[in-house]
Amino acid sequence: MIAVTGGGSGAISALLQTPGASRTILEAIVPYSHAALTDWIGAKPEQACSAATARAMAMAAFMRARELAPDAAPETWLGVGATASLATDRPKRGERRGHLAFQTHDRAFERHYSLDDSPPDRGADEQIAAAQTLAIVLKGCGLSDADAELHGGASGHGVLVADEATDLLLGRKRLNLCGPGSWWDYLDDSAASTIRLLFPGAFNPPHVGHLRMAEAAEKRLRCPVVWELSIENVDKPLLDLISIEERFEWLRELDDDRWIALTRAPTFREKSELFPNATFIVGIDTLVRIADPKYYGGDPSQRDAAIAEIASRGCRFLAFGRVIDGKFTVLSDLMLPPALAAICDEVPAAEFREDVSSTELRNGLANS
Repeated sequence: MIAVTGGGSGAISALLQTPGASRTILEAIVPYSHAALTDWIGAKPEQACSAATARAMAMAAFMRARELAPDAAPETWLGVGATASLATDRPKRGERRGHLAFQTHDRAFERHYSLDDSPPDRGADEQIAAAQTLAIVLKGCGLSDADAELHGGASGHGVLVADEATDLLLGRKRLNLCGPGSWWDYLDDSAASTIRLLFPGAFNPPHVGHLRMAEAAEKRLRCPVVWELSIENVDKPLLDLISIEERFEWLRELDDDRWIALTRAPTFREKSELFPNATFIVGIDTLVRIADPKYYGGDPSQRDAAIAEIASRGCRFLAFGRVIDGKFTVLSDLMLPPALAAICDEVPAAEFREDVSSTELRNGLANS
């Protein structure tokens, strides 16, 4: 399954002109507009032409391949994503470039190439982009001539993951617990029932604010914090394997002495199933989303049922303040459904305040 945007769609034509293509190509899509790309990856990309977007496109393509060929062996599913910024009739804010990725059940690979060393020409750029896209298809298929068509300056890297991450990706499991200081030393899942303080997050990237929140929560509740990274999140694309590895590494660099729970539990209803009687560390912005009926099909009764289910499992929320619309907001500033407010505890600004956010850090890195 292949998804291409911005440039390189000639690769689709080339693949479909190959005899026997119907035995290989499940589907090809060109989500060209910003709205189409957002719909394809399941969230608004921070940048249309980036490594993260290419990986998200490849992951979405992999999941689509699973859907279209459910009876095929998992090792035969291949999702390919390609995004490019080529010569155009409008002023460009960045370099002419492309990002490509593929995703399999246990491997992920990304590649970047630049076109700024050649004269701007849409036709020539498109030919290079198509060749690069074909090369990533070849590499995903494990063919030895995968680099034959590469443009000068292309570079890339990939990861091969353990079976535990593959089990999550394929939906065979919903939880893996990784012990302190380890990458793939997984603990028995039954240990999840002993966790009393969980810090869910995207951690893109984790920062000192996360660490200080964890320390403040531990001081208040007198039990250790476990980081939780879900590969599936509300309002975000499914995490690819490279992103999972990156965030594991970042969390280990931030604090190497904590458990990490790698899950497939995008909602707090599902988290409460995996971690009964746990307290979830959240920012105020997360509580606002939990209370918003739009995340329950617009039905307040569905929201109330989810909150009741979380409460029935003995779970609570420890709410830290965040800056919302320019104002530092704490729990007592919100108008929450009474059932949700009843299972929330406030951390006042006098006890903890940290205004840094992962989004600001990403934006700062992108602009540096």
